[in-house]
Amino acid sequence: MRRTWVRRNNSKFVVTKQRKRFYDAIKPMTYTIALVEDDQTLRDNYAQALKRDGYQVACYESRPAASNAFRRKLPDLAILDIMLQDEMEGGFELCRELRNLSPSLPIIFLTARNSDIDRVSGLRLGAWDYLTKDTTTLDFLPVRISALFKMLETIQGKNQQSDETIITHNSVRIEEERKRVSWKGQSISLTLTEFWILTSLVRRPGHVKSHEQLMDAARVVVTNNAIAAHVRRIREKFRTSDPDFDAICAEYGMGYRWLEK
Repeated sequence: MRRTWVRRNNSKFVVTKQRKRFYDAIKPMTYTIALVEDDQTLRDNYAQALKRDGYQVACYESRPAASNAFRRKLPDLAILDIMLQDEMEGGFELCRELRNLSPSLPIIFLTARNSDIDRVSGLRLGAWDYLTKDTTTLDFLPVRISALFKMLETIQGKNQQSDETIITHNSVRIEEERKRVSWKGQSISLTLTEFWILTSLVRRPGHVKSHEQLMDAARVVVTNNAIAAHVRRIREKFRTSDPDFDAICAEYGMGYRWLEK
């Protein structure tokens, strides 16, 4: 078996290829940060501070160089100076380009320009933060970026949790996990049994659902007359919102269907 040697604390231990793949798989995700700064000393210092915290850093000294790179691949976060070489507003222009490429990419301005007008301009262009070089230390910058990434992860987590099954057909909207129903934008209040009966009908427009199928959908065991009564109440509730409601059709001897129209 091929082996990979790893040195730790001046001693050696053997890591097999399988174990190395395991270690690589459990490492936390590494974020890529684009740093656009025309001062080489500052650029090197910022990049070193970020790399110490485990970030991958791509450095650019001009707007054209950064712009060409962003069109090929976007970073996870961009740090922009405003004055870039002979372009007094180069960072602002680059921010506009980034916002066209991605409405949600985190962007930070890190600049010597500290006027309120510049701050307002940067934030209005879509930057997440505006930092000035005279107050931003090499220790503070990685901490601020870490906080932004944690906030982004929280937002993404909430969005994933909010994903749910939504059934729509013509003017009806059913949010299955939230148990919400609306007709032409107006909320319809249903009991849980009524909700499951309606969902069963709307899920397959044009298909006849028998009394037994509607009982199964509603998770109840009742008579055909009871199912008919539930359907009647559903119609009445929709007609309270819309007197012309006629989307549920009774099929004699078979059951009910949600019309396809």
